[in-house]
Amino acid sequence: MNDTRDIPDQTPDGTAAHTDRTADEPPQAPRPPQAPHPADPPQASHPADPPQAPHPSDAPQTPHPADPPPPISALLDAAAGAALPVLRAVRDDQMGWPTPCSEYDVRALLNHLFQVVVAFQTLAAKKDVDFSRTPDRLGEYGARWPDRFADETVRLVEAWAAPGAEEGLTGGMQLPARTVGAMVLLDLTVHAWDLARATGRPYAPAAGCVTELRALAARMAPTARTMNVFAAPVPVPPGASDLDVLLAETGRDPHWTAG
Repeated sequence: MNDTRDIPDQTPDGTAAHTDRTADEPPQAPRPPQAPHPADPPQASHPADPPQAPHPSDAPQTPHPADPPPPISALLDAAAGAALPVLRAVRDDQMGWPTPCSEYDVRALLNHLFQVVVAFQTLAAKKDVDFSRTPDRLGEYGARWPDRFADETVRLVEAWAAPGAEEGLTGGMQLPARTVGAMVLLDLTVHAWDLARATGRPYAPAAGCVTELRALAARMAPTARTMNVFAAPVPVPPGASDLDVLLAETGRDPHWTAG
């Protein structure tokens, strides 16, 4: 049998030798030519989206001026409020106990703080102050000393709230008045902590005071160390609280204990 590849495609007379239709199948009528489909009509172009108005948040922002710092008088009022509970809790039998300020025991530190609170009322009025001696106000006032101290803090706040108190220069070193006001704020804050640590009392500084005082300490620390007002800074670990950083900048160990 010949392979189908040997079968000719046409007979000698030119007709097809074989087709796919059976012999009895009538020939198919040719299909009429198909009318071409009309081309799709061109799509109308969409008009361009109108420009969008800029969102208010995209507009250039005008920088706001920095908020002014709070008045020193307000900070002093807050600091006194935080310090007074610690001072009022000091007992007579604790007066000779040591404090984080190695040169002061509890009694001496209270007399020092008394002197500062009184003297800085005078500095707010741009008058000179004599720091050459420290009066024994605890001895003078006896059991009434906590109330007298509270009265003096009220006068201190009033003195620094007076018009012009924060303007110009004051003190023997002719420092900016606000800086001088911040110095008494520093004493009220860190010495309250000193007394709290010495007597085992809780203490939390008034809100806003530590921020003001860290800026002050950063500016004044080099000079304060040469004058032996601050001791050498104490290292603190990363993540230390703002209060601990402030205490360390003034030469205090934030974890000081009497033992």
